Amino acid sequence: MMNNKDPETPELTNEDKMARGSAWMTIGNIGSRLLGVIWVLPWVYWLGDNYLPANALFNMSYNIYALFLMISTAGLPSAIAKQVSYYNSINEYRASQKLFMRAMQLMLGLGAFFSVLMYFAAPALARNAGGGVELIPSMRSLSVAILVIPLMSVIRGYFQGLQNMAPYAISQLVEQVARVFYLLTATFIIMRLGSGDYVAAVTQSTFAAFIGALASIAVLVYYYRKEKAKIDILVDMSPGNVKVNTTRLLLQTIREAVPFIIVGSGITIYKLVDQYTFISTMERFTEYSNQQLQSLFALFSGNPDKLVMVVIGLATSLATVGLPLVTEAFAKKDSPALAKLVSNNLQLYTFVMFPSTFGMMLLAYPLNTLFYQPNRLGASLLIAVSFSGLLLGLFMLTSSMLQGIYENPSAVLYFVIGLAVKFLAQTVMIYMLESYGPVVSTILGFSITCFLNLRKLHQKTGFNIGLTLRRVVLIFLLSMVMVVSAAIARGVFGMVFTQEQKTQSFVLIVLVAIVGIVVYLYTTLKVRLVDKLLGARVASLRTKLKIK
Repeated sequence: MMNNKDPETPELTNEDKMARGSAWMTIGNIGSRLLGVIWVLPWVYWLGDNYLPANALFNMSYNIYALFLMISTAGLPSAIAKQVSYYNSINEYRASQKLFMRAMQLMLGLGAFFSVLMYFAAPALARNAGGGVELIPSMRSLSVAILVIPLMSVIRGYFQGLQNMAPYAISQLVEQVARVFYLLTATFIIMRLGSGDYVAAVTQSTFAAFIGALASIAVLVYYYRKEKAKIDILVDMSPGNVKVNTTRLLLQTIREAVPFIIVGSGITIYKLVDQYTFISTMERFTEYSNQQLQSLFALFSGNPDKLVMVVIGLATSLATVGLPLVTEAFAKKDSPALAKLVSNNLQLYTFVMFPSTFGMMLLAYPLNTLFYQPNRLGASLLIAVSFSGLLLGLFMLTSSMLQGIYENPSAVLYFVIGLAVKFLAQTVMIYMLESYGPVVSTILGFSITCFLNLRKLHQKTGFNIGLTLRRVVLIFLLSMVMVVSAAIARGVFGMVFTQEQKTQSFVLIVLVAIVGIVVYLYTTLKVRLVDKLLGARVASLRTKLKIK
């Protein structure tokens, strides 16, 4: 877990490390994102008729906050993970420890600076974002979270570099539990016991990010103190062949981090393009009121994002776990291992993303009913955004792997090319397709970037395209078997349960999801696909389930 070599403990393969790390990150990432979706149910209920404009304000403020957060952390968490993994792979633990300490000091300063900057820039940013003065309080409440989240992120990056994903994942869950508890408590008090002011409810809902961050830091500090004895032993055993100037190393890491800022902010930048262009463009071409346009923005951005980001969280898990492993193989100049790792990452990505995405598309209408309201347009937009999520996740994974092999300029260039395509297509797509327009332009932009990323990965690593494509096609076909089975189940259960009511939609979703999961698990075990992706240990599951 800490890279200390125990001669009696068999060394884990990259597949084992990926499976173990992915398991922890899936628990943390998906668990926290599920909590981030479940709270929507009571939140929407308590907000009543104000839920669409409230959701629009919530997401508009979060989009701007996410960009400030990426800049304030300077992309340092991922860069720290990469550098820590590199120095640990050559047994220079002292260097990685010094880097970590200096990075925490820097994060405190950057967090304070950008927190103040966002607070005072809120009026100007809100004025041009389509939310007006109502957006200012929620933006300012989020600026408080920037004080502490950069520090939290760099500690997570350190554990990521150690390939110890448990503290990372557990801190995510605790952060979300604390955030959701405060968010729901405050919203209930304001909407049911207090003034009923939905703007005040949104403001407290966004302030909950600060509460969650404090809880997360407490968990990370606990685990760091718990592991410090092991870390100190590894530091003492370091040969010290690398004489580290921590200031110079930190500056080097920050230079490494700049591409992480740009690429890591990629999805947020796309969302900000939508936020700052959709309403203004629609006002030129249509007669919708500003509140109607905010509601449309919520339907294609705010509402589906909360659901689709749960699925994209799977890609985030893979990218987070895979980055230090890719860097380690690159640092050791182990070309066969690097090529195999890239191919396995792509296969594992499709293994989890295809069934998740297609399942969400199939259940789009009852999902929209459950979390929001019965709405044909909302369900159709959820399907479109779900499809775009496949490309968003692939962008995150491939960009992370490019950065892991120090192809940072390529990762940035390809993102900029895709963003240019998005810009060029945006106005025309909005004019032609209205609320579908931003989704289509996003698909076009990320398609270009993903293609270029994959081409560069093949050029640099030589991963086996033929094998990868065959496996991806097999995963797609098995996913289609799952979709057909789930569609039949939806038709059968749909004769009993209506999609127009929340409770019955929930029952329908659960039943159809169970059918889909069982079919996909059985077929992937039957053809032994899981063994190839997650290692031979999965054979025990096949034995238990009596699958030959």
